[in-house]
Amino acid sequence: MGPSTAFLWAAAVLVMLQMCTSTHDGIVDRSSRNLSSVPTDLPLAAEYIDLSCNHIHQLHKGEFKNTTLLRFLNMSWNGLELIDTETFHDTPLLENLDLSHNLLRNLSDQRYLSFTGNLRVLNMAWNKFENMTLGREFSLLRKLESLTLGAKVISLGDFKNIANVTLYCLTLSLEEELDYEANSLMDSHAEKIQVDLNGGKITQSELLADALSFFVEVEVRNISGGYQYVKTQLSKRAIISTRTLSVNNIVIDWDDLTQLINATLYTSIAQLSASDVAINKPPIKDTPLAETSSMQSFTASRAAVTSFFFSQEALYNFFINLPVEHCAIVETSLIHMTCPKKQSPILELDFSFCALSDSIFSRFEGQKTVECETLGNVQNLSLVGNNLKNLQVVSQRLQYMKSLRHLDLSINSFVYDGSPYCKWPPSITVMNLSSGGLTDNVFNCLPKGVETLDLQNNQISVIPQLVHKLLNLSSLNLNANRLRDLPVCDDFPKMTELLLKSNSLHAPSLRNLKRCPNLKILDASDNPFTCTCPLRHFIRLGIQTEYKSGHSGLELLKWPEGYHCIYPEAARNSTLEIFQIPEISCSASLLAATILVPSVVLIVSIFFLCRRLDVPWYMGMIWQWTRAKHRARMRQLRPEDLVGIEFHAFVSYSQHDADWVKNFLLLNLEGPAGGLRICHHEKDFVPGKTIMENIITCVEKSRRSVFLLSAHFIKSEWCHYELYFASHQRLSQGSDSLVLVLLEPLPQYLIPSKYYQLKSMMKRHTYLEWPQDKAKHRLFWANLRAALQADLPSRLVAETEE
Repeated sequence: MGPSTAFLWAAAVLVMLQMCTSTHDGIVDRSSRNLSSVPTDLPLAAEYIDLSCNHIHQLHKGEFKNTTLLRFLNMSWNGLELIDTETFHDTPLLENLDLSHNLLRNLSDQRYLSFTGNLRVLNMAWNKFENMTLGREFSLLRKLESLTLGAKVISLGDFKNIANVTLYCLTLSLEEELDYEANSLMDSHAEKIQVDLNGGKITQSELLADALSFFVEVEVRNISGGYQYVKTQLSKRAIISTRTLSVNNIVIDWDDLTQLINATLYTSIAQLSASDVAINKPPIKDTPLAETSSMQSFTASRAAVTSFFFSQEALYNFFINLPVEHCAIVETSLIHMTCPKKQSPILELDFSFCALSDSIFSRFEGQKTVECETLGNVQNLSLVGNNLKNLQVVSQRLQYMKSLRHLDLSINSFVYDGSPYCKWPPSITVMNLSSGGLTDNVFNCLPKGVETLDLQNNQISVIPQLVHKLLNLSSLNLNANRLRDLPVCDDFPKMTELLLKSNSLHAPSLRNLKRCPNLKILDASDNPFTCTCPLRHFIRLGIQTEYKSGHSGLELLKWPEGYHCIYPEAARNSTLEIFQIPEISCSASLLAATILVPSVVLIVSIFFLCRRLDVPWYMGMIWQWTRAKHRARMRQLRPEDLVGIEFHAFVSYSQHDADWVKNFLLLNLEGPAGGLRICHHEKDFVPGKTIMENIITCVEKSRRSVFLLSAHFIKSEWCHYELYFASHQRLSQGSDSLVLVLLEPLPQYLIPSKYYQLKSMMKRHTYLEWPQDKAKHRLFWANLRAALQADLPSRLVAETEE
C-alpha cells in the first residue's frame, strides 16, 4: 500500500472513528484470528470491519447482509480466490475496500464491483493478475478516488473502462518483469500516479515516459537502480505534463542523484522531492550544477550517506547553490551548511530537524570568520530543531539576509547572556523562538521591526524594561512560560494579540492591561488561578468579554471553559465564571463602612436615647446604691463601734433649705417610710448649750453626716463649722462618714476658697444630686437610705446605759 493510499485509509478510519464514538460496535477487528469464513456474529452497527490476515478463500452472497452500514472492509492477506457477484449487494455504503495480497486472477471479471458504486478507495495490488485489463464493472465506480492495481502485462486499452472515472491517485504496484506497452496509460485520468517498483530497478522507460506525459504529479518509489532511464526521459522529452516529481525510498549513487537533479532543472517540472534517500559514493569534490532553471522547489527529507569518506563541503555546496526559489532539506543529519558562491535566487530555506550548529553559512579564513552575504533574497528561513546554541552568534550569521521576513528558530537549545549586540536583519517581521530554553533577557536580542513574535514554551518569568522598544509588535505568544502577571505594553504600543496560556498566573492584575490600549485578543487559559479577592476584577473582565461589553471589545479566548480555580480546595476545577466572590469581603473600606456605619448609628442613637431618658443619671444612682449595699455587706460593724451612736445621720443644711428638709428629707427618711433616725438642729439641739457644743454633740452621736449643698449652704458660717467638725471626725475615726447631697448645680468657681475641704471632697467623693424629675425621686431616696442604713441600738437602751 503506497503513502497516498495509506493516507486515505488513515483519513477514512479517522472519519469513521468520529462517526462511531457513540458505540464500540462500529469498529470490528477480527484480523489474525485464523478464520476460514466471514463471522456470522458481526454487529448490525458495524462500519469498519478488519478481517485481514486470515484464511478466508471465498466470499459469498449474504455474508454481509446484517452489516448494511458497512463503510470500510479490509480483506487483505487472506488467500482470497473467489468473490460472488452479489457479495456486496447488502452494503451500499461501502467506501473503502482492500483486497490486496490475495489470489484473485482476472481483473476483467470482478463482477461483484457492480454493487460497490459508492467506493472511493479500492486496493487490488499483489494478486495473481496477468493482465491489467479492467472489466466493465470498473466503469460503474464513478466516485472512485484512489485505485491501486498490479499486473505483469499492461497493454493499450487496459484502462478504457475507467476513461470516464476521474481519480485523484492511480497506484501501480509492479515487478521488474513488467511488460508495458507504450501509451497504455492514456485512458486513465488521475491527477497523480504512483509507481511502486517494490525494491526493483527501473526497466521500462515507456512507462516513465507515459507517466510524465499524462499526469501532473508523479511519484516513483522503492527503487534500487535504473536511474539512467529517468535521466533519459527527462532529457529528451520536449513536453512534460508533470509539475511535481517525487522519488521516495530509494538507494542511489551520488552521480545518479546529481544527474537526475540536473536533468530535472532543465525541464518544466516545478517541484522535485526526494525522501528516505540512501546516497552511495558521496562526492569528494564539487559537482557541476545548472545555473538557471524554471524549477521552483526542491525538497529532501530523511537523506543519509552510506560512506564516511567524502567532502562535506562539496555535498553542501551542491544543494545550497540550487537555482530554485524554495529549498528544503529536513530530518537529515546536516551539521553545517555552506554559503552560495554567488547571489542565490532562493526565497525560502528550510533546514528543519537537522543537526546544524552556530557556524551555519559561515566559513573561516585563517582566524577570521567570514559571514555569508549571498543569501540576500531569502525571505523565509526555518531552522527548527537543530543544534543552535548562541542566539547572538546566530543573529550575526543571518545579518546579511536583507530580505528575510519570516524566521523560525524554534526547538533549539539557546544560551543567551543578555548582551545587547545582536545583529538581526531589520526586515524580520515574523519570528519564532519557541521551545528554546530562553529566559527574560531574550527581549534584549530581538529584531526591532518584528511584528509577530512566538516565545512559547520557554523560561520567561517577567518582561523587563527594554532598551529598544518593539514599536511594530502586534502579536506576542508567551504560552507555556512562567509569567506570574500580565505584562505591560509600554514597550509594545501596537500589540493587539497576547497569548499567555499555561503560565503561572494566579491573580492577573488589570492595571497592566489598561496600559495596552490596542489589545484585542487575550488568551490566559489553563493557568493556576487562585479564586480569592485579587481575582475578582479578572473574572469581571471575562464576563464582560463574553457579553461583548467593556474594555474596548477585548476577546478573551477560551472563556469560560479554559479558566478554572485551583484554590481554595472547595472551588478546585470550577470555572471562574461560576465562582462568586462577595465585594464586601474584598474591600477593607467597604467592610469597615458596613461595620462602622451601623455601629456609629447605634451608638449615637443610644447616646441620644440615654440623654433623652436620663439613663446616665439612673445608671449613676444605681451604681451608688449598689456600692452602698456592697459596703454595708463588706463592712461588718462591731457592737463597740456603735456605742454612743443614736442617729443614722446628722443633717447639715442652710436655713433657706429648711422647707425642703421638712417636706422631703424627713418624710422619706424617718418614720415608716424610711425607718431612720435623723438628727437636725431644730429638733435635736439641746437648749442652754452653745451652738458649737450642739454641733459637736450631734456629729458625735450620728453615724453619718449628710450635707445638703446649695448656694445658701456655702454662704452659711455655721454650715462651714458643721462641715469642718464632721471632716475632722472622719479623719479621727478613719471612717468614710460624710454624705454629700447636691440640691442644685454648684460650680466649683462659686465655692469660696475657705471651703477647700468641700472642693476636695466633691472631687474625690461621689455625691447625690437631687433630681427635678419626680419620676427619679424614688431611686434618689433609695440610694440615700442605702448609704445611711445601719442597725443601731434602740434609743431606750442607750439612755439606760447613760
